[in-house]
Amino acid sequence: MRCRFPEPEATHRAGLALARAVDGEGVVLLLAGPLGAGKTTFVKGLAAGFGVDPNAVTSPTFGIAHEHLTPDGRALRHVDFYRLEREAELAEAGIVDFLAPGALVAVEWGDRFPNALPTDRLELRLERPRGEASVRSARAAAGGETSERLLARWHEQLVADPEIEVEPAVWP
Repeated sequence: MRCRFPEPEATHRAGLALARAVDGEGVVLLLAGPLGAGKTTFVKGLAAGFGVDPNAVTSPTFGIAHEHLTPDGRALRHVDFYRLEREAELAEAGIVDFLAPGALVAVEWGDRFPNALPTDRLELRLERPRGEASVRSARAAAGGETSERLLARWHEQLVADPEIEVEPAVWP
């Protein structure tokens, strides 16, 4: 699936829509893209959709992981692989435990160590098109049955937003 968010608020709403699409099951979300592409903005929307104050969400670049409790008692885990140099550091930092089945996990820079993440995950690559300062484009792909169902539900949520352009597509 391909999307285009005309401004940062639309990126936030896309995260909110994904949270609404999560149907009681967990999700591991691999977020990729350059600095400033909107990864943390997206996670703030995701958090809001789970009932977590989006103002409490900050990039976990230096702390590596932040955990936020949702009103229903689940944990939204926000992880950042940016500063990690070796996959072994994930185990040393206890990040592997965060990836238990049923968890709600958003991993910024997850493309640095994709093999450390479950294969059944949703991958979202955010980009900043040249010459369009506030616009973000995104490509999303599912890696398994659970994430495929989630992607279909998320697609339904996104097409309901008149400002977000959505086009189904396959992302290799």
